[in-house]
Amino acid sequence: MARTKPKPAPGPPHPAQPVTVSGRWLLGAFAITIPAAALCAWAVLCLLFWQGSWQLLYHPASAVTRTPAIAGLPFESVDFAVTAGGAPQMRGWWIPREQARYTAIYLHGADGNLGDTVDTLSALYGAGMSVFAIDYRGYGLSTFKRPSEAHWRQDAESAIEYLTQTRHIPAGSLVLIGRGLGANLALEAAAAHPELAGLVLDDPLPAPADTIFADPRAKLVPAHLLARDQWDADTPAASLRIPSLWFYRTTLPGEAEQKTREAYRLVTARKEQVWLTQSPDEMRTDYDALTRWLDDLHR
Repeated sequence: MARTKPKPAPGPPHPAQPVTVSGRWLLGAFAITIPAAALCAWAVLCLLFWQGSWQLLYHPASAVTRTPAIAGLPFESVDFAVTAGGAPQMRGWWIPREQARYTAIYLHGADGNLGDTVDTLSALYGAGMSVFAIDYRGYGLSTFKRPSEAHWRQDAESAIEYLTQTRHIPAGSLVLIGRGLGANLALEAAAAHPELAGLVLDDPLPAPADTIFADPRAKLVPAHLLARDQWDADTPAASLRIPSLWFYRTTLPGEAEQKTREAYRLVTARKEQVWLTQSPDEMRTDYDALTRWLDDLHR
């Protein structure tokens, strides 16, 4: 039988050969990694701006600290804009006035909520109007929804639908009234509803989106592409077909003509412009102009 030749004992392990990386490879890796990281950081910044830029324009508050009862007005809290599941999304105040010729749909501005509008609602009631004032979704006791131009338009449509279909108030007796950004909303809604009686705009904003673009962070991203709310007043103004009353506020009486907004110039329907200065008589001027305009609207 043949003998198996024994295997030689293993010798000591060979030392590992060092891995060498060329300088050119390192430079190439850095040239790819650093721009890629910067691009990712910029993309995250764009995403954050797209998601949060609305907070630069809208400043809702949830706590309603005042109601029309403080001003001695009869009112009813109304839940409306019901979902398919039967849940109301919006809260409003219905302030009825007997024998009122017109009903105002009041649209407040971008700050606060209905609790900040009691004095204005009292003045509208004093001018002989029934009033329906609403909180947009995301404001006051309405269901939370991130404020946006599209959502505000839906909310204004819900208010018109509630009055015409639930309370059976004729569209021809409804007057849209808005202040600040709410005036821009009223203008858009009125242009889409030529069957309404009229429109009152209290200091509409000439370029609301500029508030977003003026933020320092907007200079780091393509803000004009990321900001979805533009609030263009010129287009709805040019297509407006119902009478309108425009209030503008100024600190210098001589600058009124210079500050006349382009949107007002584009209106071809019957219109009137009133300039208010910061004076003790401003509220009286506002009230008298509105009362006179409503009388002319009726005639």
